[in-house]
This record gives sequence, structure tokens and C-alpha cells, in this order.
Amino acid sequence: MLVILKRDDEEISRQAAQLIASGIHKKPALTLGLATGSTMVGVYKQLVHLHKQGSLDFSRVITFNLDEYLGLAAAHPQSFHYFMEENLFAHINVNPRNVHIPDGTIRGNYDQYCASYEESIRKAGGIDIQLLGIGRNGHIGFNEPTSSIGSRTRLKVLSKETLDDNAKFFAPGEESPRCAITMGIGTILEARKIVLLAAGAAKSAAVAKSIEGPITSAVSASALQLHPEVTFIIDDAAAAQLTQRDYYHRVLEMTALLTPDRLG
Repeated sequence: MLVILKRDDEEISRQAAQLIASGIHKKPALTLGLATGSTMVGVYKQLVHLHKQGSLDFSRVITFNLDEYLGLAAAHPQSFHYFMEENLFAHINVNPRNVHIPDGTIRGNYDQYCASYEESIRKAGGIDIQLLGIGRNGHIGFNEPTSSIGSRTRLKVLSKETLDDNAKFFAPGEESPRCAITMGIGTILEARKIVLLAAGAAKSAAVAKSIEGPITSAVSASALQLHPEVTFIIDDAAAAQLTQRDYYHRVLEMTALLTPDRLG
């Protein structure tokens, strides 16, 4: 696990975009796992900038999003379909046929639909780089506490903490979705490389538990400790509760000297 400490959200965005761009340059038909949330906005802005400069071609890239709210149509302003279109897809040359986001409008036979999403990932050759955010309770995707480390794409009931966090995004009187379709932890762990971004003091406890705590279903991101190629890119505030920050700085210096490819 590589921990990259940055000063702020802008530096996080630049570093993450550099890693993704490097991956696409090495493999133009890269399969990219995408996430939503405020931390991702800056990353996607950087990727759009690189594309418009002419230095980043998405024409062969295949994308799979982590999750989507159950019950929201793609046109709903709080759907993850809408988020991705507004912040990334409308501004780059990605082939719409290569874009995969769980369908929040499906009804019935959720298991069959989720199995088909898994099959689409397999047919694409698996995910090369998976981008992740992290919730205050340590969830990745919508894998709430108690999620199995071996879990696959499925329908998931959202925790009260997640519902409370999400309520502010919806209009007064509009109930936020109580369930979501999400890749499972097992699905995420099959990605060849994982990059998790976190900014702000509200994420510091979850970050510390994920990196330095025990592997536990109470903090789904702690399962990333089992993966051989994980990079955390976090700002000073999100790193506040880490006990080994000086060591992470030394590791980063040596990584830059010995294996610069890991940094993009």
C-alpha cells in the first residue's frame, strides 16, 4: 500500500489524474472503474483538461461505475449517471457503448441484473484501475459496515449515517434513496490497481482505520490492505489521525527513486 500525502484537494486531483492518464497512455483500451462524490469533481476536471489539450484519448477506454441509487432515473440531478455526464462524459471522446453505470430504475430480479453487471466486467477483461472515495464510516462504493469482504455487485440497504450525509443533496421534502446497487468488496479487490482519494477532517478517522487499523467488516475500506497495488492519495486533514506519516513520506521518496512508474 502506497500512501501519498498532499496539501489539499487540488493536489489530490492532479496526482490522481496523472495516475489515470499514465495508465491510459500505457494501455489505450484501459478498463477504468469510476466513482462519484465531491472529491472526484476535481479529478474529472483535470482529465477533461488533459483531453482538451489533446494529450489524452478516451476513445478506446471502457468505464464501469461503482454504484447507483435505486429508484433514480439517469436524468435525475442526483443520480450518478447525471453526475458522470456533467463532470466527465459530456466533455471527452469516450464511446457511449463503453460506458457502464448500474441502472437505478430496474425492478425485480436484482440478483440477475447484478450478475449481468459482473459478467460485463469479466467480458471487458477486468478493471485495470479502480478509483474510490471513502465514506465517513469507512465504506467504499456503497459497501456499508458489515459488508462481506467477498461480496459481489448487489442491492445494498444504506446506513443511517449515509442517508444523513446524502439528505443535503436532495430538495426539501424529497426523500433520499434508501438503497443502491453497488459493486461488492470482492469485485473491487479484483481490480489490478486501486486508487482511493480522501480530503477533509471528516474522513480522517475512516482513513486511519482503513490504512492502519485491523481488517474488519466494520470498515469496508480496511479490506484494501489485502490488495497488492493500492494507492491512497489524501490531504493533510484526512491524514490527521495516521500515526506513521513520517514513514509514509520516506516510502514515497524511495518509491519516486526506485519505481517512479507507480507515481504516474
